[in-house]
Amino acid sequence: MDRRAESRWRGRAARGWPPAEEMIAMALQPWPLVRLGDKAHPVPSLQYHLRQRGYPVDVDGDVGPKTDAAVRAFQKAKKLGVDGIVGPLTWTALVTTVRRGDTGDAVRSVQEEFQYRNLSDEEGNAPAVDGIFGPVTEAAVYDWQQLLHDNDEPAMAVDGIVGPMTWQSLISGMYAG
Repeated sequence: MDRRAESRWRGRAARGWPPAEEMIAMALQPWPLVRLGDKAHPVPSLQYHLRQRGYPVDVDGDVGPKTDAAVRAFQKAKKLGVDGIVGPLTWTALVTTVRRGDTGDAVRSVQEEFQYRNLSDEEGNAPAVDGIFGPVTEAAVYDWQQLLHDNDEPAMAVDGIVGPMTWQSLISGMYAG
């Protein structure tokens, strides 16, 4: 760490501010907890991510026995605590970075998150859930990242790539209804 950066860190601590990493965590809403019996958001995203990882579950918005079994199998495969509860560690291991040109269920999850926020009931106001990360999905991601960067989360990269921080902001339900 250079002297200037070190000085900024000491200045933050002297004013009683938390470290920058904690401020980032405070601005983003936490990963949601999802478990057996849960219905609706963010269950479809969970199911799309499980499918992306090779677990054949239906995307029905309901954490039933098949989704619960897939979560437990994923947790076991990743050497996480096997409890069937999708919390921060499971979400972090489950999500995959997607960008323009990618296809598949993780892309469907991004698109589902934008449809979830589309309160107009006009499908054209959000990317179609087609699993293709094209220009419409990319524009929605850029706009979302810019909104967060300008209002809540200055550390949010505005790059059109859905990585861990963008996933957390989407799946946590930020700015939803």
